[in-house]
Amino acid sequence: MTLSELNLSSWIVTQCNSMGLKKPTEIQQNCIPQILAGNDCIGCAKTGSGKTLAFALPILQKLSEDPYGIFALILTPTRELAFQIADQFSAVGKSIGLKKCVIVGGMDMVVQGLELSKHPHIVVATPGRLADHLESCNTFSLKKIKFLVLDEADRLLGGHFDDQLKTIFTALPKQKQILLFSATMTDALDKVKHITSGKVFMWESKDESGIATVKELDQRYVLCPNDVRDSFLVEVIRTFRATNKEGSIMIFTNTCKNCQLLSMTLNDIGFKNVALHAMIKQRSRLEALSQFKSNHVKILIATDVAARGLDIPMVELVVNHIIPNVQKEYIHRVGRTARAGKGGMAISLITPYDIKLLHAIEDAIGTKLTEYKVNDKEIVTIFTQISVAKREAEMKLDETDFYEKKIINKRKKLILEGKDPDEIDEILEKKKSKTKKKKRQNAESARDTDV
Repeated sequence: MTLSELNLSSWIVTQCNSMGLKKPTEIQQNCIPQILAGNDCIGCAKTGSGKTLAFALPILQKLSEDPYGIFALILTPTRELAFQIADQFSAVGKSIGLKKCVIVGGMDMVVQGLELSKHPHIVVATPGRLADHLESCNTFSLKKIKFLVLDEADRLLGGHFDDQLKTIFTALPKQKQILLFSATMTDALDKVKHITSGKVFMWESKDESGIATVKELDQRYVLCPNDVRDSFLVEVIRTFRATNKEGSIMIFTNTCKNCQLLSMTLNDIGFKNVALHAMIKQRSRLEALSQFKSNHVKILIATDVAARGLDIPMVELVVNHIIPNVQKEYIHRVGRTARAGKGGMAISLITPYDIKLLHAIEDAIGTKLTEYKVNDKEIVTIFTQISVAKREAEMKLDETDFYEKKIINKRKKLILEGKDPDEIDEILEKKKSKTKKKKRQNAESARDTDV
């Protein structure tokens, strides 16, 4: 099947062909005609299956027939994904003079307010920042939107964004097309049915193998003791690099602090990398992602902020430094490689405490992970170097304002909850004292280990 057979306009087909997109993917074949026919749509397919264009192409076609702003609102859970979606709209829509804006946290609200007041055709936003704009200014209206898209819908409807979505939904018209897309949708389907109004077309990728990850993905594990996890990570990178000198690597860990420490540690021992997590300023996050996408830096260390939707074709290895507690987050993480029919590898560092998690993930994805062999003798030789580098990184981090943003956000949350200012100071002071005590205990424990 070709793109023109999906009832898409010739200008869209021409633009897609110039971008190297000639044949529609399965989700595009099934969803695009239904969206063009005016139906609400729920689409679920594996990562790297072309979900963004499955909603972007019909929206752009409808926009070209009746152009006005604000025509469509696309909501997504992460900032980086918002920018990526906006870029894809721009790439296809440049021939019709598409105007779009991205509304996410970490950027100047005044500038964003001005962009919204100019009524762009497409608004791509994270729920929190868009809700802030709706509550604080009246320079724009969403009452005439034709399309509402929830990308990574299972995450948006998972409970974390309920208050913000309530604010946004009250600002939308009753008559609109609702389009919901994700790689893991099943647990959100019941909730989705309640917010859609018209005829709903539901499509889910059918895989007779029952495997939730693509067949081109080679999934492995490395069993390691918890206290030498970082050394095993380094040895995994070295082993992979022995046969693949140039391939890009994404490393996922669990917290902003661990992400930053790991990045500083690996940089110190000669593994050049960039970090991506919520405690980094937005411009720096975009710059880090740009360096990684352009292959100037071949290692990206990230929290789950980078797990969903990001399309970086050159990633050949994903490493779970700490395996996620939620099975579907594993699916999203490893989905950063082996995209669009290409091969890739995912390696998870597993401690004895993680065995149950590993089995739960294997049950969820319908396949067994195999062991990835590393040289245990090398672990012994690099352990001291890595331990010293990490200790130095911890001391450097303590000297920075790394935790300042976290305290500001905590204060903002307490204010919104209606806490008294004196009570807020008391809560934050207790938290600060607790953190200091934990650091002191960790330092004493480290000294005891040295002895």
